[in-house]
Amino acid sequence: MVENTLSFFVALFGALVGSFLNVVIVRLPEEGGSVVFPPSHCPVCKKSIAWYDNIPLLSFLLLRGRCRQCGVRISRRYPLVEGATALMALALYLHFGPTILFPIYFLFCAALIAVIFIDFQHQIIPDVISLPGIVLGFGLSFVNPFVAWQDAGLGILFGGGSFYLVALVYYLLTKREGMGGGDIKLLAMIGAFLGWQALPFVVFGSSLLGTVAGVGAMIKQRKGGKTVIPYGPFLAIAALLYLFFRQEILLLFVRFVLHR
Repeated sequence: MVENTLSFFVALFGALVGSFLNVVIVRLPEEGGSVVFPPSHCPVCKKSIAWYDNIPLLSFLLLRGRCRQCGVRISRRYPLVEGATALMALALYLHFGPTILFPIYFLFCAALIAVIFIDFQHQIIPDVISLPGIVLGFGLSFVNPFVAWQDAGLGILFGGGSFYLVALVYYLLTKREGMGGGDIKLLAMIGAFLGWQALPFVVFGSSLLGTVAGVGAMIKQRKGGKTVIPYGPFLAIAALLYLFFRQEILLLFVRFVLHR
């Protein structure tokens, strides 16, 4: 009974944070955008949203997905982000329990959720997320039993350095930018939180996911090699997979190496 109650409040906390992430996702890409001012408002009629219309998930259902003032349809991204953050918080709690790992990796996962939605929509990864994330991930490694500070430091070095080298070589060969600086900083942040050991899987997994999505986008958009898709979301998804399935991934890797 107590465990169920705790799980409920953890999920509720996640949904509340997800509501804030929606503000971050909408306003950070805007030039000079603030996540504090002005208060929550309808993007169409600009009317302020009352607190009872701003309850995560519930208000969207009660309003039937429309603004109370002007009736315009509310983007489904709002309940999707709130629900995803609630489920992520619950998954982290069930995975790590009430330990220091929960707040550390909740911050990490919240940042990744914001990155996924911002990069998909705007094809940018704001430095205000990745750069503080690198510093925070390395700083927390001194109290993080999951990752030693040496591993976090090497994760930053190898994560950012390897992608920078790939981007540089691609540019020298093609005179085109094939990878944005945001992806480089994001992988450095992932290395800070997960350690250098996560990087091979994150790079391989994100490349595989990106390739599948890229082929689908090429077929849909019919632009051939000019099709552009953001890479950050696939880095984030691969990092989340490693976070929750690290032991299984490492076991598969060992089996693969031993059977070669």
